Amino acid sequence: MEAPAAPHNPADRTAMEITVNSPEKMGELGRRLAKLLRAGDLVMFTGELGAGKTTLARGLGAGLGVRGAVTSPTFVIARVHPSLGDGPPLVHVDAYRLGGGLDEMEDLDLDVSLPESVIVVEWGEGKVEELTDDRLEVVIHRAVGDTTDEVRHVTVTGLGERWAAVDLSVLAA
Repeated sequence: MEAPAAPHNPADRTAMEITVNSPEKMGELGRRLAKLLRAGDLVMFTGELGAGKTTLARGLGAGLGVRGAVTSPTFVIARVHPSLGDGPPLVHVDAYRLGGGLDEMEDLDLDVSLPESVIVVEWGEGKVEELTDDRLEVVIHRAVGDTTDEVRHVTVTGLGERWAAVDLSVLAA
């Protein structure tokens, strides 16, 4: 049994907050995010049902140039989208129906896929953090009092050495 990962030093964090006003803008954010990603990256999406996690993943898939429509993998748990070019494949996981931690997700072989893929896990909080100390956490909140139900506040936090020197401000473009 492995020892739990040490808590992250606040100095090993970098964060960016972005306001997104429409599903189209959420997709654009995903395309910008894709430009920062490379094989070996783990990205966790957190947000309530309908917050825009899959819309963000769809934009990310478009930005990575992967094959296949990026849709919610809720019933199949995970989908692999191969690259149409020379980039990494996208492994898109929906852990909503999985109650346990990494042990329950072992059958997905994410640890095997991680070095050559970009892995995006919706609902991954408390389930996949042990895969790597270097990860990107994306939290999506609906704006309180928004009458159109379109405005989202997105916080992107890079954890670990991989993200220490990455300029997340390009996401706000």
